[in-house]
Amino acid sequence: MKVLVINCGSSSLKYQLFDMADESVLAKGLVERIGLPGSILIHRPGEAKVEIEAEIENHDKAISMVLAALTDANHGVVKSLDEINAVGHRVVHGGEAFSGSVEITPAVMEALKANVELAPLHNPPNIMGIEACTKLMPGTPQCGVFDTAFHQTMPAEAYIYALPYEYYEKYKIRRYGFHGTSHRFVSERALSMLNNPQAKVITCHLGNGASLAAINAGKSVDTSMGMTPLEGLVMGTRSGDIDPALIEFIMNKENLNINQMNNVLNKQSGVLGISGVSSDFRDIEGAADQGNKRAQLALDRFAYVVKKYIGSYAAAMDGVDAIVFTAGLGENSAFMRSKICGGLSFLGIEIDEEKNAKRGEEIEITKPGCKTKVFVIPTNEELVIARDTQGITKK
Repeated sequence: MKVLVINCGSSSLKYQLFDMADESVLAKGLVERIGLPGSILIHRPGEAKVEIEAEIENHDKAISMVLAALTDANHGVVKSLDEINAVGHRVVHGGEAFSGSVEITPAVMEALKANVELAPLHNPPNIMGIEACTKLMPGTPQCGVFDTAFHQTMPAEAYIYALPYEYYEKYKIRRYGFHGTSHRFVSERALSMLNNPQAKVITCHLGNGASLAAINAGKSVDTSMGMTPLEGLVMGTRSGDIDPALIEFIMNKENLNINQMNNVLNKQSGVLGISGVSSDFRDIEGAADQGNKRAQLALDRFAYVVKKYIGSYAAAMDGVDAIVFTAGLGENSAFMRSKICGGLSFLGIEIDEEKNAKRGEEIEITKPGCKTKVFVIPTNEELVIARDTQGITKK
């Protein structure tokens, strides 16, 4: 069985074609600048690389180019679209409607459209990708895999906001959480590595967007992002948790409207806002090494907040058996892992710095005998989507 995984952004599209017989990637690629000047398809069949510059005005055109590349006589990997048995789509926000992955039906599409107001930047391109595949691959089953679904096991006391309850009843204002496919993938691997399906695990998805999840016996019981991805940790450009009263205060002082203020919180804050250097942690670490105090402060603040959330989640679960680092920063920054774990000795954690120096590979980085294990586990959200799609469409 061959499964095509598609992840549509507002002006980009990522894809991978899996052969599920051995879960190998036959081809993958990226379409950039959809609807903008300079649009391009970068197609990677195996180890090769093909770049196709063209006017790509919308997602229909982008997906048609992807399908043409996959079946091309010279650099394709399948002879016809009939060889692609199913398509799996990443969908950012499923709201309360979806607690797991589902096959796309007209009723599901209506529910996705109803959730657009919960994720106005993310859900519309996800829907466009589904509609484009429906048009170009009629009869091929499609599945939606939701960033929010894994966190639907959170208890009410973890997801409810202390606002008038009628806002939840009328508008479904609550905490949803994101990065669910990543937290799910790495927590399942951690349970396997621990050989304990009942273990308590804290997963740290650390990148430009960052979130933590508290996972008890494979079920998410809390996560740091909220109704939107703005809540929680300090991130690349997002503020994370702040005093809500600051919003009105800054708007009045700076004469900003609500859209401008949202831009400040989502695009100008985080480690970029503190450091003034970059949203890329590699740049910030370099600047801190050169004596830039604001860059050092940004790193200190980020590590402090992650550490604080780990402590709170250990309390929420009445213990923790393992902590997992994943995503770009979590998988590759030995410095940040060491900095975060350096303040967690009360959990029985002692880092083996030689093991910690490794980058981007699955490994335990704690010393033998530690009460709480610390793992680095590279995430693979696309494989989760492919596996769910295969499981649903084979029924």
